[in-house]
Amino acid sequence: MSFKHRSILDTIPGYKQGKPAPAKPGQRTFKLSSNENAFEPLPSVAEAITSQATGRMNRYPDMRGWAVVERLAERYGVEAENVMLGCGSTEVITMLVNLVAGPGDEIVYPWRSFEAYPLIVAGAGATSVQVPNLPDGSHDVDGLIAAVNDRTRLVIVNNPNNPTSTSISDADARRIMQAVPSDVLVLFDEAYIQFNTAADTSVAMDLFREYPNVVVAHTFSKAYGLAGLRIGYAIAPADVVEGMSKVALPFGVTETAQVAAVASLDAQEELDERVRAIIAERDRVVTALREQGWEFPTPYANYFWLPLGERTGQAAAAFTEQGLSTRVFPGEGVRISVGEPEANDLVIKVCAELKAQGL
Repeated sequence: MSFKHRSILDTIPGYKQGKPAPAKPGQRTFKLSSNENAFEPLPSVAEAITSQATGRMNRYPDMRGWAVVERLAERYGVEAENVMLGCGSTEVITMLVNLVAGPGDEIVYPWRSFEAYPLIVAGAGATSVQVPNLPDGSHDVDGLIAAVNDRTRLVIVNNPNNPTSTSISDADARRIMQAVPSDVLVLFDEAYIQFNTAADTSVAMDLFREYPNVVVAHTFSKAYGLAGLRIGYAIAPADVVEGMSKVALPFGVTETAQVAAVASLDAQEELDERVRAIIAERDRVVTALREQGWEFPTPYANYFWLPLGERTGQAAAAFTEQGLSTRVFPGEGVRISVGEPEANDLVIKVCAELKAQGL
């Protein structure tokens, strides 16, 4: 059917979800394509959902999510007016872009990076300015700074970067902040910050306390393991939060998600143990692959990046054959999430076979 619509949407592909684990009868398979937390929900979080939220599904949730907002404000030492919830951090990023940009405006961000960025920018009718990453997969900070002009309405920094898993240093983040005009917002998308072990990494909340134009995006999907409940948040200047609330989807964050988020904050020590376990598995896989002779960016998230270029398809097929779904970027590389130890052992095995084939 032919129908009238916004032509800019014809220029972008739809967002593609990570593929499920391959179907292999008689064989256990693993989904390593979406950077999910492989641990099951904590019993305390599941119990909170059952006791506090299940019986209230006939009621609308608190649209502002004050129980979560106040806890986060206390945690980060900010006012409640500085915190905005969303249906995952993707929605708070969407709110921010819709607030600041429209036709004729530009959003500057690294590329390759989070695949939703070009979709969100196009949805607002604005123009993406994609600054290619450096050969090691990290942000081209000089390029990001050079791309800022009078049409720029937002600069996005992705730390750690998705899919390359690289970290941006505090010094480089400060170079960006010093170069960007104070009336242009800079978003630090830190969806995987809990896994970032880089000694010199930027911590966006430090910058938030020093600069007037910083917005920080976090999520409960990754380290907290609540990807299926969709809850994230932004920390931003109060007037920015007020503006974001005007473009937010009403009742977008369910009560179930809010209850789970509070319960997760209550179980922070247990969740920190899980993060440490994931980091240990990541480091184990990296060590094994380095010993095999692989060269790839040191990862600082719960995934790593194999820049395979034209041989990406060959590698992706080998992972699928062994029961592993990965995130494939044709002609560029493969992103592999850190999963269960059994899945990670299989990744090491497949990589050894690929190395023997000359990759």
